[in-house]
Amino acid sequence: MAELSEGLTVWLTGLPSAGKTTLARGLEKRLLADGHRVEVLDGDVVRTHLTKGLGFSREDREENVRRIGFVAHLLARNGVVVVASVISPYRAVRDEVRELHAGRFFEVHVATPVEVCARRDVKGLYAKQRAGELTGLTGVDDPYEPPLRPEAVIPTQDQTLEESVETLWQALHSS
Repeated sequence: MAELSEGLTVWLTGLPSAGKTTLARGLEKRLLADGHRVEVLDGDVVRTHLTKGLGFSREDREENVRRIGFVAHLLARNGVVVVASVISPYRAVRDEVRELHAGRFFEVHVATPVEVCARRDVKGLYAKQRAGELTGLTGVDDPYEPPLRPEAVIPTQDQTLEESVETLWQALHSS
């Protein structure tokens, strides 16, 4: 695994409202304070620019992950610590992105149970799904394939943000 100072992609995967973006921003602050060059690639933000034309079919979701993964790879190989906050529901395409990174990839499963995510419901997606206004919600009526061997697992429902960032920080420094 590459050292942080050499560039690395920290890939946060998990259900909608699991805490990926919050954790990404907390880790970003810690990395910046430690003197690292950092870029956060948030799945929601990227969809408004880089992958605007993609929908939510399996093929489009996979292409979304590939594009984010490619940009993360370019940045990481140039010494940037990339924190990618992306649902990325399908294991095979996450593995493709890992392979592309050739040792500069640190997968983090933000392992928040769907019941907790539904209570948080940051964007109202779970409410829309329950009301029949939305289909294909990852982890509810569309699959989410958790990582089999992530470098870190963060149970955000059991930790404060500070504890989650510290857990991730320690994992990054022990690998």
